[in-house]
Amino acid sequence: MSTPTKSVADRRLPSSISLTSEVADALKSGTPIVALESTIISHGLPRPENLRVAGAVEDIVRSRGAIPATIAILDGKIHVGLSPDELEQVANRDDIIKVSVRDLATVTSRTGSGATTVAATSHIAHLVGISTFATGGLGGVHRGARDTWDESADLTTLGNTPVTIVCAGVKSILDVAATLERLETLNVGVVGFGSNNFPGFYLSDSGHTLDWSVDDVNEIADIVAMRSDLHIPSALIVANPLPIEDQLDPDEHDAVLAEGQSLAAQRGISGKDVTPFLLDHFHRSTHGASLLANEKIILRNAELAARIASAHRQLQL
Repeated sequence: MSTPTKSVADRRLPSSISLTSEVADALKSGTPIVALESTIISHGLPRPENLRVAGAVEDIVRSRGAIPATIAILDGKIHVGLSPDELEQVANRDDIIKVSVRDLATVTSRTGSGATTVAATSHIAHLVGISTFATGGLGGVHRGARDTWDESADLTTLGNTPVTIVCAGVKSILDVAATLERLETLNVGVVGFGSNNFPGFYLSDSGHTLDWSVDDVNEIADIVAMRSDLHIPSALIVANPLPIEDQLDPDEHDAVLAEGQSLAAQRGISGKDVTPFLLDHFHRSTHGASLLANEKIILRNAELAARIASAHRQLQL
């Protein structure tokens, strides 16, 4: 049996972190919690769909017996769990920037506001004692990284942060093969849920196979417990592919991606601005089909994460 995570009562949190009473109570009682990133709200989905989807994600986590803890920074305070008003601020304020781990101290000390990336959300979740996290797709190694060295901080953070993260693989705009190689180097565990095919976000199959697949949440909970017993310091990725009938048409996907990359190069868009640009391009060029797929991805991942968190809690009882 794995050792239960210390409750919030047993740990001193930085003064810059604020927990909702719901999250604080859940940490004390051992109620399952699912951390949720906020970048998908502020930068991944267009308004007003972003607020609607954010609410739906929290609702589906609750429907599976877990507490949602959306993480964001508002006016210098790191919030773990958001009120309806705070969720609306993240969705609609124009001063919300993307915040990774390297930015956390600077943004909070300057009383700034930001949405947390996978890296920053993982770091904060682990800091407060939340071990399960749901997102859409991970960041990774960008195409052309051999020349640009452009690689998401998500990877290195997952290499030293023991969280279980449910995702639809890495975003299909990235270099999937290189990303999988980096995850292996960083000792990040990867299992496919019901499939040996590593998903490609909008695509059910990225074209790369995995060594391990699991078919039920109890098996995942067993793996999580064993990782804790063995003090493995890295993350476990649970890759949850979209059903084939819900993925984007692969030919259309490839054509839209090539067009978007060409436009980004023409306009001099680089670094952290590439991903939101390409996601917006997909939304416009597929006439909303990519937005529908994105919504299904995050809802399915949140639902699975809540089931995993509940199964893991049962092992601790």
